[in-house]
Amino acid sequence: MASGRVALISVFVWLCLVGGLCDQNVYPKVGALFVHKLDVEDYQQQFLNKSGNERTQPITFRANLEGFPDLPGWLRYTQRSPWHSGYLYGSPTKPGKHVIEITVYNRNTYEMLREKIIFHIRSTEDVPPPYRAEFLVENMDVEELLPPEAQHNFQVPLQAVWNTQRLSIINITSALDKGGRVPLPLPGLKEGVFIKVGSVVPFPECFYDTQNLQIRRQCRQGQKPPLCPEMLPNDFVIDWCNVSLVDELEPSPTPPSYEALEFDGKFYPPPDTLEEINYLPDYLLTILLPALIALLLCLLLSYIMCCRREGVEKRDSNTSELQLIHQQSIFSNTEELRRMAASREVPRPLSTLPMFNTRTGQRTSPMELASDSARVPLILSQQ
Repeated sequence: MASGRVALISVFVWLCLVGGLCDQNVYPKVGALFVHKLDVEDYQQQFLNKSGNERTQPITFRANLEGFPDLPGWLRYTQRSPWHSGYLYGSPTKPGKHVIEITVYNRNTYEMLREKIIFHIRSTEDVPPPYRAEFLVENMDVEELLPPEAQHNFQVPLQAVWNTQRLSIINITSALDKGGRVPLPLPGLKEGVFIKVGSVVPFPECFYDTQNLQIRRQCRQGQKPPLCPEMLPNDFVIDWCNVSLVDELEPSPTPPSYEALEFDGKFYPPPDTLEEINYLPDYLLTILLPALIALLLCLLLSYIMCCRREGVEKRDSNTSELQLIHQQSIFSNTEELRRMAASREVPRPLSTLPMFNTRTGQRTSPMELASDSARVPLILSQQ
């Protein structure tokens, strides 16, 4: 029995290492930042053991809630490239249980592994910190601030400014998730990270300066005033124009109170104190004036069309007289040319004489032909 149990355990371990079938259990708390790292080197080792290839493989992940295509609203996933590790991170909002399916892809060999991460979200007995501040770190990407050492490096100088050790990181969010723009692909440009911290100790004085009207005016003008000089020497560049503070212990302004109006059940309309308005000038200006202008235009057009035809008739008569004079001159000139041509004593061209034979040059008078000239050929026989 013992040997059989050992064999089962060894088979299960082999399936976990080779097939990626082991489930992982994690225990995040409500209201606290949770980060789970998907280490690329571990999965590369599994692919190497499975295929025997010694080359490093590019790996990508796909994470989704079991039975759904995406993740819960509080949980996010990020991976910079297939050669970098992936991260599941977020701050749970309520207790419960979530099963996250992780699919691992080998981009060279197209192999695939699957595993499940079971989130057992526990409620916390700690009171949520009443003082919460959110900062924008401009020179960081979200995966650069998720490792514990990076969070520690940010938290230590912040504790010195806040003058307390009771400081906790509540959430980390990429600036792209809050409407930020994707930076240009230039070295040194980062997308930015919003990091929310909380404490039971009130804010330091320099935090309240970020809400000053003068500072806000400088921010709107594009200036970035340096505040909290204790945090300047570290590697985190904080945009002090994007600092939001939440103080739950500060009493909220009470809404204005309204006295109840007494009503005796009767309606008293307001007195009619309005004066009567005379709309006659407006009517005359908008209706009669355009109608009068249109009438004048019609009368002018009628006069031009009907009463000014005498000049047109005169022009028509003058034109006809000019045409008659032109025709008469053409006719007289033609008659004069005919008379001049008849008085010439040169013989007529042979081609103009009747019955002219172009080959022999013989001319025949039409009077010598038979009476029935229609039967005589136009050109006589050439004999």
